[in-house]
Amino acid sequence: MPEISTILTVMFAGLALSATPGPSMLYVLSRSVGQSRAAGLASAIGLGLGGVILAVATALGLAAVFAQFDWMVVALRYVGSAYLIWLGVGMIRGAQASANLTLAPHRVVPKSFSAIVWQGILVELLNPKTVLFFALFLPPFVQAGDGSVQLQLLVLGALVPLTAIPSDIVVAYMGGTITKAINCNRAARLCMAWFGGLVLIGIAFNLHLHLI
Repeated sequence: MPEISTILTVMFAGLALSATPGPSMLYVLSRSVGQSRAAGLASAIGLGLGGVILAVATALGLAAVFAQFDWMVVALRYVGSAYLIWLGVGMIRGAQASANLTLAPHRVVPKSFSAIVWQGILVELLNPKTVLFFALFLPPFVQAGDGSVQLQLLVLGALVPLTAIPSDIVVAYMGGTITKAINCNRAARLCMAWFGGLVLIGIAFNLHLHLI
């Protein structure tokens, strides 16, 4: 079982990643504004379920690899740390551009709530960037020899999509109000991007330097 400090770090990283408006937020927002709040909530649930399924599948795959090659834990720790730094730097570099973008919900074709949930699951499962994210994000937080590697990966992997669900639910419920607030507060969006980027970079360094 991962340590409490590791669990809190992963949750904090997940919150930092969901702080900046992105494709998932736009997807939920489009459903909420274009159909209904309930549809937005259904899309948020679908994305969350898809994320959990993908996290579990990725964790099981990584656990199998780690069981065969012990050195991969250490190697992927460095690769994953570099990936976190790359994500953080990317958020900071794109902060100004993302702050100046106008968030506009897409038109959607009304669907049943069950169909929306399934669509959300598929959107998450079929996104190669999400698969890459889980494969590189999880390893840095795994402690070799600290209990079951598989259990650590399962717990930490499930935490990532779960941390995004609350913000997605808020977006689904607030809908147009969120759109107006985000578009009017460009300075806040700039600050969120910088904050999220610095948090990810700080976590990456702390994994090796143990500053906190």
